[in-house]
Amino acid sequence: MKIGVTSQNFRTVTGHAGKARRFLLYERDASGNPMESGRLDLPKDQSMHEFRGQDHPTDGLDVIITGGCGQGFISRMFSRGIRVIPTAETDPVAAVRAVLAGDPLPPPEPHEH
Repeated sequence: MKIGVTSQNFRTVTGHAGKARRFLLYERDASGNPMESGRLDLPKDQSMHEFRGQDHPTDGLDVIITGGCGQGFISRMFSRGIRVIPTAETDPVAAVRAVLAGDPLPPPEPHEH
């Protein structure tokens, strides 16, 4: 399972997934634990808010974990075969560990646009 975590600072789970340009990438190691497998640091035109092309660097992910997003982002990712999990969890490894274990994550704090 390939998991992307929106992380503008490459340290914590951050929100505004549609405008996110930085992602921590995780896979399961041989012991079943989260292992960082890479990072994406995309130009502004590659944020999903701006992107209008066919192939995107997040294609191939199974899940995106984010601190917050709108329904449009969730629908757009669903159409690309990616499940989105918004959460209040700020530790990327803890969030990925929960997803790998099939455990629920705490929902994100509501926000207004």
